[in-house]
Amino acid sequence: ALLRRLRETHGPLMFHQSGGCCDGSAPMCYPAGEFRTGASDVLLGELAVDGVEEPVEFWMSRSQYEVWAHTRLTVDVVPGRGSGFSLEAPEGVRFLIRSHVVDA
Repeated sequence: ALLRRLRETHGPLMFHQSGGCCDGSAPMCYPAGEFRTGASDVLLGELAVDGVEEPVEFWMSRSQYEVWAHTRLTVDVVPGRGSGFSLEAPEGVRFLIRSHVVDA
């Protein structure tokens, strides 16, 4: 429901997960194309969201990808204060990555 609301308000969406300090350890949701990706980023996949016309791209910094290469990642929503730059921040919730190690 959250991604549908954000899509209705902001248009097509994307996620980026960096490996840095501060808010870099949380997935950030932006209007698609607002965060510039480059050679230092990896497109992990496209999330199919019920009620959202287009897939939501999920990008990760290459350095973070190397750390999490053997994990299954789940994007979750939890109560709390997210980054002021991520679209869900005014909603009183934040996106969170849950990881589970998988056999290589």
